[in-house]
Amino acid sequence: MESLNAALYALVFYVYGPGWHLLPLLAFVSALVVITFIDLDHQIIPDRITLPGVALGLVFGSLLVPDPFMREAVLGWAPSLIGAVTGFVLFYAIALLSRGGMGGGDIKFMAMAGSLLGWKGVLLTTFVGSFAGSILGLFLLAFKGKGRKTKVPFGPFLALGCLITLFAGQEILAWYLHVGD
Repeated sequence: MESLNAALYALVFYVYGPGWHLLPLLAFVSALVVITFIDLDHQIIPDRITLPGVALGLVFGSLLVPDPFMREAVLGWAPSLIGAVTGFVLFYAIALLSRGGMGGGDIKFMAMAGSLLGWKGVLLTTFVGSFAGSILGLFLLAFKGKGRKTKVPFGPFLALGCLITLFAGQEILAWYLHVGD
């Protein structure tokens, strides 16, 4: 766990460079690591991580954190708030529609992620997390004899989506906007 944290810290420094903006980004990647391992072990995402993460994300997302899609610009208060609301509402809707297939921890986790990644980050994180989770789900169905009702923690896939958004969101958006050119 410590080695993974250290590697992610080095990657944050490499991608975003030195400055005060590193502090909330380092805290965010540490939270992602902790959430991943807790969700894998206990299938919960603790409120004591996500709720303060939302509040701190709104403050730091407004003041310090670079927009993952335009790294030279600070995310700002409106995109931070819109991201938090988007993450919460989107995953709340998914939880309602899935009738319990999505937990409350995932909802609050995506509000936290949205406060630091913005609404575009919520959408990319959701896509990447769902894609990665689908691959594992198909593997479990095909090779491990699991069924559709097998519970698989989604937090680790969302954390992966957050990391990909944080480190490659700008490049993914540029690629997407130029597809078909």
